[in-house]
Amino acid sequence: MSKYPILIVDDEEEVLESFELILNSGGMTNVITCRDSRDVLGLIEEKGEVEVILLDLIMPYLKGQDILPILTENYPEIPIIVVTATDDLETAVACMKTGSFDYLVKPVEKMRLISSVRRAVEKRELARENSTLKKSVLSYKLDHPEAFATIITQSRAMLAIFQYMEAIASSPGPVLITGETGVGKELMARVLHSMSGLPGPLVSVNIAGLDDLHFSDTLFGHRKGAFTGADTKRDGLLKKTGAGTLFLDEIGDLSHESQIKLLRLLQEGEYFPIGSDLPQKSTARILAATNRDLTDGDHHHGLRRDLYYRLQIHQVHLPPLRQRMEDLPLLVDHFMEKASQKLGKTTPRYPDELVPLLSCYHFPGNIRELETMIFDSVSNHKSRTLSLDTFKTRVSDSRNPSRTQPGPTTGATIFSHLEILPTLTEVDHQLVREAIHRANDNQSIASRLLGISQPALSRRLKQLKEKQP
Repeated sequence: MSKYPILIVDDEEEVLESFELILNSGGMTNVITCRDSRDVLGLIEEKGEVEVILLDLIMPYLKGQDILPILTENYPEIPIIVVTATDDLETAVACMKTGSFDYLVKPVEKMRLISSVRRAVEKRELARENSTLKKSVLSYKLDHPEAFATIITQSRAMLAIFQYMEAIASSPGPVLITGETGVGKELMARVLHSMSGLPGPLVSVNIAGLDDLHFSDTLFGHRKGAFTGADTKRDGLLKKTGAGTLFLDEIGDLSHESQIKLLRLLQEGEYFPIGSDLPQKSTARILAATNRDLTDGDHHHGLRRDLYYRLQIHQVHLPPLRQRMEDLPLLVDHFMEKASQKLGKTTPRYPDELVPLLSCYHFPGNIRELETMIFDSVSNHKSRTLSLDTFKTRVSDSRNPSRTQPGPTTGATIFSHLEILPTLTEVDHQLVREAIHRANDNQSIASRLLGISQPALSRRLKQLKEKQP
């Protein structure tokens, strides 16, 4: 059943009646018909919403080829299925490029028509569900869901982080944002700044590679003649930030000399430009980010204890992509559209196997890596459906650290803690079961995870089935 009516546009009355009966037999009873192609746009406006359009090409007055681009431009969300007697490859390709969902040649087989319309209806419903889910998840418990609109997620863990960020947004205290490379730490810093209501701008500085002189000069500025080459006075970025937010990325790489100066800024709200004995006041809020685990070890990876505790008055830890795989379908759709827009291409369709395939990957580069993978694939995309070759190569060539977890001693393996070793047959069967589970029953993906051919996997599955009682 479709939520909104299915519109059939054809100048032949018997075709309209036949298609309506076929759809009714498939459980789709909400159907409206149109014989005059000139009435299509008015009919859609009158109904307010149409679920799917079945469109003939050869009609008097306005041909289907003329209506199709108008419909796809004005109603891009409505799937359009071209149903015509024109069995011509060139015409079919042109229609698909214009944006039609499917191309059917009359006479259409009953089940073929029903299947095509059902898939179109499911596409609309899925789009609505994703939209509703994002809105309900964000607006149900968040006071400012619009601030997180740029973050694609339906993860409960991320929602909890958003709630915490709302609570600390107006706090003047520093915030330490942690997480692996590519999880979106700078994006979170922008969100925090936008919610803070601070009148000044957000100014970002990457600490990596900056020695003490460059760090001090970049942040605090210098007086004329403070050092060789300082021919003019320079105001640092703190001056530019004013009453805004200063974001220090890769804070774990900060030198010890610079740490003392940053600590003074955090404690006293003041700093010294190079070559000046007069302190300057700053009201900027400090956000810092690192991909290191600063809680691991006594010295917090080189950060002074007092600086570490000062920075993490508030702390936001972003989970890696592999811990929020429920976001994978949304992120894939988002990056497909983003890449297509950048490249000036129509957003390609992708096989159903893509998401299960990617869900088996560890993503050491997290969301940034996913975006790069999709951009690369869309760049090379030429056929109707997106190729999985680049994704399969990445998954096959990866060394997934989640596969093995060696113990602390040299030569330790995943079997080191076992008192009795399993047999090779037992290990083989367990690996096959786990691979099939991770691949969501897709044998092609599971065989790649195991590094064997699909026929070899099929034989093992057959053996497993024969051993079952």
